[in-house]
Amino acid sequence: MVEHGINATNAVVTMDAALPGIIWGWMITLNMWAKSIGTGVVLISAFLLYRHKKESMPSIRWIMPLISFVALNVFLLFTLVDLHQPLRMVNIFFHPHWTSAITVGAWMASLFTGLITLLLAIGLLDAYPDCARHNEIAKTVRANSELYEKFYPFVVFLAIPVTLYTAVIMAESSARELWQAPTELMQMLLAAFMAGSAALVMVSDKWSQEVRKDLALVLAMAVFFSFVMYMGEYFFSFKSAEAEVTLEYVHSGGEYNVQFWMAMVLGFIAPFFLAVSTMKSDNKTILRFAAILALIGLYLAKDVWLKIPQMLPLS
Repeated sequence: MVEHGINATNAVVTMDAALPGIIWGWMITLNMWAKSIGTGVVLISAFLLYRHKKESMPSIRWIMPLISFVALNVFLLFTLVDLHQPLRMVNIFFHPHWTSAITVGAWMASLFTGLITLLLAIGLLDAYPDCARHNEIAKTVRANSELYEKFYPFVVFLAIPVTLYTAVIMAESSARELWQAPTELMQMLLAAFMAGSAALVMVSDKWSQEVRKDLALVLAMAVFFSFVMYMGEYFFSFKSAEAEVTLEYVHSGGEYNVQFWMAMVLGFIAPFFLAVSTMKSDNKTILRFAAILALIGLYLAKDVWLKIPQMLPLS
């Protein structure tokens, strides 16, 4: 970067040069992957609670917010760690600029995490009332467990923009033709469905067969449509020269070719057939294996899609 000042106006003039290498690396991949789990379990659990009685899913009132709480804090932690000046994060809250997608997203994610924490506390107190036997505040919360039902719709509502706002940030990045808002929005939403259903599969051993069948159906549909979107972009992203050159990193012989197709096979193709096969047999082991593959493949796919556009020089 070349920089000099203009004495008359005290203005600073800069000339940006291309930054070699990858700026958004594994931390951002982990950030998006964890966010997909944290928001996805909320959306999928809302679908399950609409379809089934909560008695069919023992412990869902606390296990869902627990998974979400852990995933969201991983998401927030690595968001903070990746910042060059993490202490400046407080300016988002004390001096917010509401035209910024980062500011709006940070506020929504913080509120979402706070509500998830509240649901977790209420759910745990309902599940283990003896742990708070001598705590008057805990007794009050437990006696008013309808608070869970009152706050839950707001949590479900917030899960949607929280999982989508990263796509807006990526689409705002200049000269990144592969990160287009419409497709990225759908990929983020499908990733949430995929990760959320996979995470809930891992804790569904004591749930009813009908619930696991619905989880398998959601997982199969999410990986199918996400795979179709990746294939569409892989084969038909010819509207700009930059998108074509970017995809050369995953086309035949490209640097990320092996990782991309590993992600497609492990995370999308294999889980689809495994999940479909368990919808009749109710094989818990196979369904859990499909969920693990889906989570691994989702991470690999997001890692490729994040890195390859950054490998092109911007000037």
